[in-house]
Amino acid sequence: MKFHTEYLWFHTKKHREYINITDKVEEAVRKSGVQEGMVLVSAMHITAGVWVNDAEDGLLADIDEWLEKLAPYRDDYRHHRTGETNGDAHLKSLLVHNQVILPITGGRLDLGPWQQVYYAEFDGQRRKRAVIKVMGE
Repeated sequence: MKFHTEYLWFHTKKHREYINITDKVEEAVRKSGVQEGMVLVSAMHITAGVWVNDAEDGLLADIDEWLEKLAPYRDDYRHHRTGETNGDAHLKSLLVHNQVILPITGGRLDLGPWQQVYYAEFDGQRRKRAVIKVMGE
């Protein structure tokens, strides 16, 4: 079995930002030489996430609004007693999860017709990373 690991680094300009990383995942799969297997894409921070969905601006805005309704910024999160002010970012990351596992078939990322891979940042404006781990034969 082959393994290949790459790291993606982010330093977003906004507090919340959604970055399409499909091309980076596809490139890692290509470089790995794996023909049949899986690729794990994981945010390495507890205030970020990774998801698979459509790359449509209206949908991204809808997702952002939905997340803000479910886990709005508030001053009274208990987590803020630690000196942090990102309690909402922790909750948002739970809603979208921190990682996805995707199939590799015939040496290519095997996504549906509209599926794209996104890195979701909920507490940005600082340096963070995600890992891409390709596994297979």
